[in-house]
Amino acid sequence: MKTIGLIGGMSWESSLEYYRIINEEVKTKLGGLHSAKCILYSVDFEEIERYQAEGEWESAGKLLGNAAQSLEKAGAEMIIICTNTMHKVINHIEEKVSLPVVHIADSTANQILKSKISTVGLLGTKYTMEQDFYKKRIEFNGIKVLVPNEEDRTGINKVIYEELCLGKIQQESRDYYKEVIKRLVDHGAEGIILGCTEIGLLVKPEDSEVPLFDTTRIHAIESVNLALAK
Repeated sequence: MKTIGLIGGMSWESSLEYYRIINEEVKTKLGGLHSAKCILYSVDFEEIERYQAEGEWESAGKLLGNAAQSLEKAGAEMIIICTNTMHKVINHIEEKVSLPVVHIADSTANQILKSKISTVGLLGTKYTMEQDFYKKRIEFNGIKVLVPNEEDRTGINKVIYEELCLGKIQQESRDYYKEVIKRLVDHGAEGIILGCTEIGLLVKPEDSEVPLFDTTRIHAIESVNLALAK
C-alpha cells in the first residue's frame, strides 16, 4: 500500500470526509483491520480564502507547494489536494514535488464517461464555475459543461463559504441547491458535478433526478485505487 499525502483544511469539514472515505474504502478492499497509510497537511483556510478573494493565486500556490514538499519529505508517495478550487494552482504543487498529483477533475471526468453522460451541470465556488481551469479539464474529455446563471452562481458560492465551510447544514440551502439543479437539468444537464468538496455534505443523490458526481468521494476512492495498485 502506497502512502497518500493529503493537502487539506480547505475546509477541514471536507478533509474529514476524505479521511473517512479513504479509510472505509481501504477496509472494504482489504478487509480485516486494514486502514489507509496517509499523511495529512492541513492548512489554515482563512489564509487561503484571503488569497482567493484578493486574486493572489501565486501566493496560494506557493503555500500549497510548500505543503506538498513537506508531505513528500514525510514519506508520501502521491499527493491529493482536498479541494476543487485550489486545483487552479496545481502547477505550483507539481513543480515542488517528484510525486504524482491526482487531479480531481480527471478522476471526475472518468466517472462521467463511465456513466455514458455527455452533458453535465457544474456546481462549485464562483472560481470553479466561472474560470476555465476546471471546466476545460472536464471538457477536454468531450463532456459539455453547463454552469448556473450569475444569480445562482452567487447564491451557490455564498452557501459554500458562509455555511458549508463552517459546518452549517441548512434545509433552506438544500432546497435552493435542488432548485438550481432542476434549472440545470431543464437546460440539458444529464448529471451534476458537485464541484466543491463541501457540497456533498448538503446535497445527496435523492435530492436530484439525475446522477450526482460527488467529487470528494470520487477523488478519495481514486486515491485508494492508486495506492493499492500493483
